[in-house]
Amino acid sequence: MTRRDKGRISPKVVALNGVLTALSVVLLYVASMAPSGRMGLAAVAGLVPACAVISGGLGAGALCYGATAILGLLLAPGKDAAILYCLFFGLYALVKAGVERLRRLPAEWALKLLFFNGLLSVFLFGLSSVFFASLPVEDLPLWIIYPAGNVVFVIYDLGFSKLIGFYLKRVEPLLRKR
Repeated sequence: MTRRDKGRISPKVVALNGVLTALSVVLLYVASMAPSGRMGLAAVAGLVPACAVISGGLGAGALCYGATAILGLLLAPGKDAAILYCLFFGLYALVKAGVERLRRLPAEWALKLLFFNGLLSVFLFGLSSVFFASLPVEDLPLWIIYPAGNVVFVIYDLGFSKLIGFYLKRVEPLLRKR
């Protein structure tokens, strides 16, 4: 599948982007209805824009992210999963794609960790009553929260990279054949 034909995004990429956006919105909707696993489903929804970036470029990924964010906020009954997607999981697919173009591992990790820690601070100091109401986060000192969060983030990023590799090896070639 070619990304562009003479400067235009191909109809195949547009159609794939629509399907990926719909998949992300459905995942956010299910996440808002699920009694548990909301963060996990929001994380899975956040993987989908990476597929759009791979198949259609950074612009297609941004459109997938933006459309999913708007539709998720409008359609999902509970807004916490959609907000998680908007502020972190969906946005991170674009950040990761942009940062990894540097091809300098120390700089990439520094920027990724800066992004994560900035958002962790926003969640802890601005949105803790929304996202951490059921967790005893207020009882934990910051010197535990930040290192533990960074470890979880690094594991998430490495897993995300493995899933991107799987998509490139197994799914993308199937899409090109059509």
